[in-house]
Amino acid sequence: MKLEIIILAAGQGTRMRSRQPKVLHPIAGRPMLAHVIDTAHALQADRIHVVIGHGAEQVRETIDAAHAMEWPVQEQQLGTGHAVAQAMPGVDTDAMVLVLYGDVPLIRRDTLQDLLDRAAGEVGLLTVMLADPKGYGRILRNSRNELLAIVEERDASEAQRAICEVNSGILCAPAARLNEWLARLDNDNAQGEYYLTDIIAMAVADGVKATGVCAQDPIELSGINDRLQLARMERHYQQRQAEGLMREGLSLIDPARFDLRGDLKIGSDVVIDANVLIEGKVVLGERVYVGPNCCLRDVEIGDDCVIAAMSHLDGARIGQRCQIGPFARIRPGTELAAEARVGNFVEVKKSRIGTGSKINHLSYIGDTEMGAGVNIGAGTITCNYDGANKHKTVIGDKAFIGSDSQLVAPVTIGEGATIGAGSTITSDAPDHALTLSRNKQRSLENWKRPEKKG
Repeated sequence: MKLEIIILAAGQGTRMRSRQPKVLHPIAGRPMLAHVIDTAHALQADRIHVVIGHGAEQVRETIDAAHAMEWPVQEQQLGTGHAVAQAMPGVDTDAMVLVLYGDVPLIRRDTLQDLLDRAAGEVGLLTVMLADPKGYGRILRNSRNELLAIVEERDASEAQRAICEVNSGILCAPAARLNEWLARLDNDNAQGEYYLTDIIAMAVADGVKATGVCAQDPIELSGINDRLQLARMERHYQQRQAEGLMREGLSLIDPARFDLRGDLKIGSDVVIDANVLIEGKVVLGERVYVGPNCCLRDVEIGDDCVIAAMSHLDGARIGQRCQIGPFARIRPGTELAAEARVGNFVEVKKSRIGTGSKINHLSYIGDTEMGAGVNIGAGTITCNYDGANKHKTVIGDKAFIGSDSQLVAPVTIGEGATIGAGSTITSDAPDHALTLSRNKQRSLENWKRPEKKG
């Protein structure tokens, strides 16, 4: 049987107090709706329909539509049943329909697959047990524990409100029967809305089996309605990721202070200290250590590297046995060969640093091709920008650049060249020679330091 998934994402989310549609607020750096779409794709759905309304164009433009999706629009928000009805004209009548929610980002593929399997082509509903069920629709079952109906809290009796099994809103049903039941919905309730979950009672009345599947993890089915819930869900999501990575062999010094906003691949015996942020696609080789308070974005780091505290690496490739930081910034387009060192308060941008070269202190290296075994003294700057264009600096193997030097690009420093400390180099420096530019030192006799008046 074909599977088509409808994701409800039309709500405004007024409790977020934001001009941005609720489903675009991020979990782990991506819109919460994107997480739900990922799960839908993981189920190998034949077609996905995302029902949009508030901020419809913004939602469509923001979500990555690498896989084709349908975008039915709910012009008026008249309830979940009305929302699903907007998508049904585009659904194959022979399909099984699964309804998800754009603000329930932690739902797992395996949980949904279990629901579909147990529903066996009929009606299935995900439920959950809550110690405090306030605000949720209650699940009504008969003496044989069979699902009968769902009653919303506003419409429930006192006895019904005492029930702890609640509706998650996630359900599946055959498309043809779902169309029939949606056409019979009315809004005769406290909210004046068309409730999708009213189809459960209709199915039972029509003799169709309705299977209630109680999920094990309440967090998985939790929706997000305000920024407090958003922050809590972020921590739950990060905890899930941290636990998964630790099972793969990652050592996290403090899993509660780790954030992954992308994809992380690790070798063996990797250690990550507290407050590290991973963004984009990051690959860590074997025995890599990442110190506290670092940010790694779209980087590949080779075996046996040490990334010391407070360092920021973005869009770079780091070879084996490199040492970076503390307080280092590696910018996009940078490549470090094996055993290179970039130390404290050093910034490197769009440069290739050769094997064993060292930039240990207080320097800026940009648009540079640096050979092997180069030593860059403290305070060195490559002056690569003339106000309009970027220019390249080339530094040969085993060159020595003295402290507080300025290399004004375009310029080439030869192999084995030495640049005297405090020099401003504007022309090419030859191989194996000392090049410097300094004014002659003078001392003035009988010179008096100025004194404050009064």
